[in-house]
Amino acid sequence: MQIKIGIIGTRTVVEKIASVIQSFPTFVPVIRIVNDEEETVHIAEQLSKDVELLLLSGPLSHRKVKEIVPLSVPVHYVPLTGAGLYKALFHSMQSGKLEGGISVDTLTRTIVIRTLHDLELDGTKVVVYDGPAYSSPDSLVAFHQKQAESGTCSIALTGVEQVAQQLTNLQVSNEWLVPSEQDIIVSLERALLSSESRRGKESQIVVGMINVDDFGKLVMKRNSEHEVQKLKLDIHRTVLGYVESLDGYLTSLGGDEYLFFTTRGIFERETGGYKTIPLAKDANKSFGISLSMGIGFGISANVAGMNARVALRKSKEAGGNTCFIVREDQTLIGPLEMADPVQTVLSPMNAELVKRAEDAGMTSAYLSKLLSQMARFGKCEYKVHDLAALLEVTVRSAHRLLLLWIDNGLVEIAGLEKMPKGRPRQIFRFSFLTDKSL
Repeated sequence: MQIKIGIIGTRTVVEKIASVIQSFPTFVPVIRIVNDEEETVHIAEQLSKDVELLLLSGPLSHRKVKEIVPLSVPVHYVPLTGAGLYKALFHSMQSGKLEGGISVDTLTRTIVIRTLHDLELDGTKVVVYDGPAYSSPDSLVAFHQKQAESGTCSIALTGVEQVAQQLTNLQVSNEWLVPSEQDIIVSLERALLSSESRRGKESQIVVGMINVDDFGKLVMKRNSEHEVQKLKLDIHRTVLGYVESLDGYLTSLGGDEYLFFTTRGIFERETGGYKTIPLAKDANKSFGISLSMGIGFGISANVAGMNARVALRKSKEAGGNTCFIVREDQTLIGPLEMADPVQTVLSPMNAELVKRAEDAGMTSAYLSKLLSQMARFGKCEYKVHDLAALLEVTVRSAHRLLLLWIDNGLVEIAGLEKMPKGRPRQIFRFSFLTDKSL
């Protein structure tokens, strides 16, 4: 399931949304940058024909679009909450202008007073714009300018970028209230739930396979059979609790492997949009074990089951303690965050790119290990000795593979590392792992 979402707004906010949306593999963003709110209406009308829903950068543009152009797709916007106010207040405090009082628009007086109370700044003088909720930028500029000229307030806090620019031109101290990442995440989650594709997939069957890494070694460390059986029961109870949170059905396939069924909507919510698996962290902290998980989507239970087995194999090939998802179109998502933190959230890798990599001699095991390193450490550049160690091959074999992958456009030479003695070492970048290539 790929949902095309149109994102419209000024450059600063849109770039922030584009950064956050990488952690939502389901979305395919179509971005349009505007210079002011007036352009939004026309672009939204044009873009609505090609996307399933729209996300606008602010409430003012949202209101204009809803009033002027009745669109057939859901239209959402990124609201401004108290979270964006914290950063502006911090900057105001650093500049020493908070003591002179603040003038605020866009936010309600209740939100401003509550935020100041949380920061123990109750003595700060506040003047909040009490005009219409969707006033023109000129009205807001006049309000802040009046407060500054009368000496009532020493800094203006505005939620409209155009107002901030005009105040700067008028040499009125100001801070632009930019939406926080949490505001954007909440907006994207709401947008996802409203999409028609998402609603249609809510009840689709999801098959999951869980395998305990190095279970044989864990058993050998136990002093008695009683301890082994107790460990199995503890693991089973932990896995059962997780599947229960998914409203799923669990069955054991043996001492170290489990199979479960749930629905796509529930799984997506519990993983935060395919980001993290809390089960792995619980198991690691409670019993010192790591888990490998494979999740399969499909138009039938049989297809979902086969995809789950493929995904589990990729998790094991990556070295364990990972989770991959194989969707019905063979798109690969992962690795998801398990017990170890993931630094980079990777975009879905389409089936054509996976096949292209495998045709170039990049086996499933090699690909899984590279994806895991990219997600956990953001690493896509290697020297040949480092790559050989990761793939568990000889340096000579690593050289041969790199030449093959360079010929197929998967790898490029990023630079040279100078050595105290001997020839410089080449640094190879796996360009197909970057977001644009994915």
